[in-house]
Amino acid sequence: MAGHQGHGIDFDTVLKICEPIKKCVEMGAQVAIVVGGGNFWRGRSSGKMDRTRADHMGMLATTINALGVADALEQLGVPVRVQTAIAMQEIAEPYIRNRAVRHLEKGRVVVFGCGTGNPFFSTDTAAALRAAEIDADIMMKATMVDGVYDCDPKKNPGAKKYDTLSFTEVLSRNLQVMDGTAASLCRDNKLPILVFSLEDPDNIVKAIAGESIGTVVKEEE
Repeated sequence: MAGHQGHGIDFDTVLKICEPIKKCVEMGAQVAIVVGGGNFWRGRSSGKMDRTRADHMGMLATTINALGVADALEQLGVPVRVQTAIAMQEIAEPYIRNRAVRHLEKGRVVVFGCGTGNPFFSTDTAAALRAAEIDADIMMKATMVDGVYDCDPKKNPGAKKYDTLSFTEVLSRNLQVMDGTAASLCRDNKLPILVFSLEDPDNIVKAIAGESIGTVVKEEE
């Protein structure tokens, strides 16, 4: 969300990401979004702060991003609601599972802020948890890489890209798809994950349309 400036919110970048989300809604997809906060705060980068407090600061950063995404979607004419795992009644709804599902049924995009509301859990885990709670068909993780590789493709030109993977392979090989808690949660709930690149925001539409992009991680049959 920071765009080329690398910090904060570049609203033009946010609009470019939200335009394909609007297309997905128009296609009939129900869309819920979990946002991170790394463009404002990366608490783990410093070992000097108390971890719980640093994580709370990160949750506040995700709320800023959630409000930014909501504003962009509203400007594009998309109905949207922000729900936070920590009560902030003046600026967002508290997260209530049934209310989130109802918003989705009415064609609204729901943006989840504050992660899980607990320290020591990443926004990857928050996305897996919310996806399981709302009975999502798939969890889509947008990254700056076009899928999952056996090693860092930016450092190794010979890196192998996977089209499909099992959760067991992800965990046993320690592949950097997401943290182990999120992967285990998705595995246990048979929730597939699509990892794809957001460098081209239209990949969101391609994914919803069923085109073969990125890497699919799913439970072994």
